[in-house]
Amino acid sequence: MTTTTTTAEQRWAQFFRYGPYALLAVSAVVGAAAADEVMSPGTPYAAGALALAALVLQVWWQLTSAPGLATPSPRGELYYGLRTVLAFALTWLNPLFAIYASIGYFDVANVVRARLVRPALIAVAVTMAGSQSGGLPPGSAVQWLLFGGLFVVNAGLSTVFSQISNKEAEHAREKAATITALERALKENSALHAQLVVQAREAGVADERRRLAAEIHDTIAQGLAGIIAQLQAVSAAGDPASARVHLDRAQALARHSLGEARRSVQNLAPAALEHDTLPEALAKTVAAWAERTGVHARFTVTGTEEPLHDELAATLLRIAEEALANTDRHAAAGRAGVTLSYMGDEVTLDVRDDGKGFDPSDVQERTVEGGFGLDGMRARAARVAGEVTVESEAGAGTAVSARVPLVRHD
Repeated sequence: MTTTTTTAEQRWAQFFRYGPYALLAVSAVVGAAAADEVMSPGTPYAAGALALAALVLQVWWQLTSAPGLATPSPRGELYYGLRTVLAFALTWLNPLFAIYASIGYFDVANVVRARLVRPALIAVAVTMAGSQSGGLPPGSAVQWLLFGGLFVVNAGLSTVFSQISNKEAEHAREKAATITALERALKENSALHAQLVVQAREAGVADERRRLAAEIHDTIAQGLAGIIAQLQAVSAAGDPASARVHLDRAQALARHSLGEARRSVQNLAPAALEHDTLPEALAKTVAAWAERTGVHARFTVTGTEEPLHDELAATLLRIAEEALANTDRHAAAGRAGVTLSYMGDEVTLDVRDDGKGFDPSDVQERTVEGGFGLDGMRARAARVAGEVTVESEAGAGTAVSARVPLVRHD
């Protein structure tokens, strides 16, 4: 559609640019051929001078106008008026020059402002009626009547041309306004797209930083805390055999933490889930935690086990590890329980202890000294459309519950 429209506009522009030359040339040739029949002696020289003036006018207009369709302006009206006067004078001398005058019907909307279009067309209608009635001025009453009738016809046609020209001009203005609006919208969309790209990049960077921070907290930080605890136990051990046990545990924790750190950087699933299902990994995690901390812990599975999506399984495992780490650091508990429940369209992980508890409303925001704890667990759950709730009371223990949608493994 755009290509067709552009081609039509180019053709009209070529016609308005070169059409007057062609019509003037045709009028001159035909008029010269019939000069003996329609012109008085001596008038051919005057007609030749006027035709030369019309040619000069046309050259001036072409040299001073931009290529393409012209825009109505006072300069265009001056050109149109001079051309109409020259065409009228030529037609007065030789009626066949009305061929040249007819160009006024076609390009009026391109060079004359809307309020002057109808008078301009009526002026052309006078010239055309004079030519069609036998020449100007009419030589008899019959010619005058014929001139009047033809003028009415031409004036009516000029009105039709005027309406068509106005509609075309209005359509051109609307089209120009639409193109301008589209160009403005494209620029705005381009700027908005660039802004969204920057925001998406920044959001991606921020999300990756949060992920790595949480992974470091859940792997390296907890591993180092466990290593420190085992090394402190070595210094307090009363015999070499007990010290060796703690050293072996510290060494195993160091290896495990190093492996988990590498997997976190590569955004891989926890090592515990590489060969085991989530229930198996949780059972081993709870058993290892109980052995390391000395707290009696029990793991239970309820419902029908389902193969979970890797990200869901990793999320629940990390939440369990963080909740157990918090129990070890803060609860002073004697017993703990971890329950994994498959409940139709969701999976629930509950971690409970009988420790000293706390007031959840008094939990402070994370500081440089730690505490990705509750916020980290909630953020992990939110990334998989889940949620974490905490119930605790001073002296009555703590219960952490994570609920995520059940999305099966592909």
